[in-house]
Amino acid sequence: MKAGLVTFYHLHHYGAVLQAVATERALASLGWDCEVIDYFVNQDTRILKPPTSLGRVRGDAAALLHYQAERTRWQRYEAFSEAYLKRTARRYESWEELREAELPYDLLIAGSDQIWNPTIFPDKRFDPVFFGTFSPLRKIAYAPSFALSRVPEGMEEELRGYLEGFSHLSVREQRGRDIVREAAGREAALVLDPTLLLTAEDWSALAAEPPGEGRYILCYCVKAPGPLRDCVRQLAERTGLPVLQVCGRRRRVYSKARLVLDAGPAEFLSLFQNAACVCTNSFHGTVFSIQFRRPFFAGVEPRELERPESSRVCSLLSRLGLTERVVHEGHAAKWEDTIDWSAAGERLEAARREALAYLRAALADEPYYGREAPKKEEGPVLAEKDRCTGCSACRAACPRDAISMVRDREGFSYPAVDPAKCVHCGICTGVCPVLRPGENRPRPAAFAAWNQDGRIRRDSTSGGVFSTLADYVLEGGGVVFGAALDGRQHLRHIACFRKDDLWRLRGAKYVQSDLDSIFREVKQCLETRQVLFSGTPCQVDGLYRYLGGRPENLTTCDLVCHGVPSPGVWEDMVRYIERKRGQPLQTVRFRNKVEGWEKSHFTLVYEDKTVDTRPLNDTEYGRGFGRALFLRPACHRCPYASLNRPGDFTLGDLWGLEPGELPEERPKGLSLLLVNTSHGSHIFDQLRLSRRPFDLEQAVRGNPQLDHPTAPAKNRAAFFAAYEREPFDQVARRFFAPPPLYRRVLKTVLPPELREKVKGLEAKYKK
Repeated sequence: MKAGLVTFYHLHHYGAVLQAVATERALASLGWDCEVIDYFVNQDTRILKPPTSLGRVRGDAAALLHYQAERTRWQRYEAFSEAYLKRTARRYESWEELREAELPYDLLIAGSDQIWNPTIFPDKRFDPVFFGTFSPLRKIAYAPSFALSRVPEGMEEELRGYLEGFSHLSVREQRGRDIVREAAGREAALVLDPTLLLTAEDWSALAAEPPGEGRYILCYCVKAPGPLRDCVRQLAERTGLPVLQVCGRRRRVYSKARLVLDAGPAEFLSLFQNAACVCTNSFHGTVFSIQFRRPFFAGVEPRELERPESSRVCSLLSRLGLTERVVHEGHAAKWEDTIDWSAAGERLEAARREALAYLRAALADEPYYGREAPKKEEGPVLAEKDRCTGCSACRAACPRDAISMVRDREGFSYPAVDPAKCVHCGICTGVCPVLRPGENRPRPAAFAAWNQDGRIRRDSTSGGVFSTLADYVLEGGGVVFGAALDGRQHLRHIACFRKDDLWRLRGAKYVQSDLDSIFREVKQCLETRQVLFSGTPCQVDGLYRYLGGRPENLTTCDLVCHGVPSPGVWEDMVRYIERKRGQPLQTVRFRNKVEGWEKSHFTLVYEDKTVDTRPLNDTEYGRGFGRALFLRPACHRCPYASLNRPGDFTLGDLWGLEPGELPEERPKGLSLLLVNTSHGSHIFDQLRLSRRPFDLEQAVRGNPQLDHPTAPAKNRAAFFAAYEREPFDQVARRFFAPPPLYRRVLKTVLPPELREKVKGLEAKYKK
């Protein structure tokens, strides 16, 4: 059986050539003869190129300075391709030529590399050749990449049409799966890059002789080195080893490095195979460090840490349990740290089996049912870390108490499984809201609402509606669960059985609460009485999944959530505040109405009864929270940031009021109340509550988290890198400082539209 492969290989890039070789060899191991269709497009491999721009002129000047090395490199690329790649005898330069050709194949394979990235082609459109549209043959995809966060506007239908021609689809990044699902409504397998389908022994057979340098640090950067620059310097100084840098004539990473400009693919493999250590920000640099089991440090950009599902490097390292090898701003290189190559090798071998299983099924035109069932030692399937909300439903549901919630370096809690206790019953997987999305619900009814008791309203963040709802449940003999700060200012959910205790649950708390054993307590209370549970929407949904449904005597209230801040950061902030004041904190009010609802204050009461109170946005913690510096990663892709709410009620501030609306009530605080379910509607009719119908669209405009998640701060990754390594006092001064004076002045005097223009000009200038 013979397959035709459409992929990149002409461009003299190590990854492009080696992935094509790997694909051919992987297919050969499965009994197929594979041939690269020699389609030449947008890939100029000449050393000296026409001087069509200033950049080209600079590039040619640099190439002339190293012409002999560049020529040797060019010849080695061509020789390697000639020796190890099967290519069509004819070169095709257009879709029309391929359409007319008589191709001797049984099927076509699209992949790997960025062949489905429209932005790299001259017309910024998808190239139909790389979707195999020139032939009626059956088509499969192996690990192509879009390398985009979303399909360019207006190209969705075009992509849908292209994908319909494939019997089997796979991609190499999680975001690629999302794009395929959104465009075509199909599930694509997530498979390894082809270079990982071969073993270290396979690649050793293709490598050149050792470079004869003895022990050395290898540096390979395909983009600005960023924090890798310090990493290389520290390693060189600490070990005394010389530094070899592959390529880099226009981007020297270390001043004392010897540049290797003449390496072809075989020499590239040898440099990795024989290195003492590798520093790289290249995906394939990371791949071959892992293949040859070389100690390595992988540099990634802040945006990759913010959206790891779109990063090839982060996805691979997470899958292999090697995320500690990531270098980012503030990260100190640890030469002494050892790598558990045995565990990483087992994970790589399992992933390789999965990828080959997909490829085997696709070649045979058989169904592919996804990854193998996890072996006992691999643990249960839980939500990926960047999607885990920390709702703790899995912990509560585990019948063997095999799951505990453990804080990571950012201060957030995630489930950790004790393999000695786990019996692989799958209950935790079944209750996870992330793995089992909920149903769509009708659009809610919106109201402006406020408590009729002025004292309670004054003590509440907005209109005091929660207290009215809690009173209703308590008067019926029920119990209320909500979040309260303890004596150490640790936020945890507690149960309240009396109205006199409700003051502890009132008011906004800008930190993620600790649920501990609350879900089990709720379940126990539901056996004998009514329960009101208040929390973030992910906590409410987690409770329903743990309970296995919606009990009639359970009422839930979710919150319009900006995103949950790190408990670790908050508790460090508390200790920082106490050190500065020399007094323990007794009480914290995140939103105190000392100057009215719309000018809320962050109020601190110390043990000696002294008080500090300032507008929230004028405080260090308030600025960090407002900038979304330390929200949970899952918050930035929150599925609950919509009008499809899990709770019977949704509560928030009634932002977005028009001038002159409710003028008498406005200074005292107003709640936005969404009634989401028939159960909620029944209770709503019985509440002693002042209310006015409110336009739902206006409510969304005032609370954009009802439409979309909060975007991550651009320097979020830099903040947590510093938070992990530096004293908190230093981190707070650097990241929570007020904006420059001119920005504060502009905010005061300029209308919003002009402020946005100024921001745009600033961004353009920085570039």
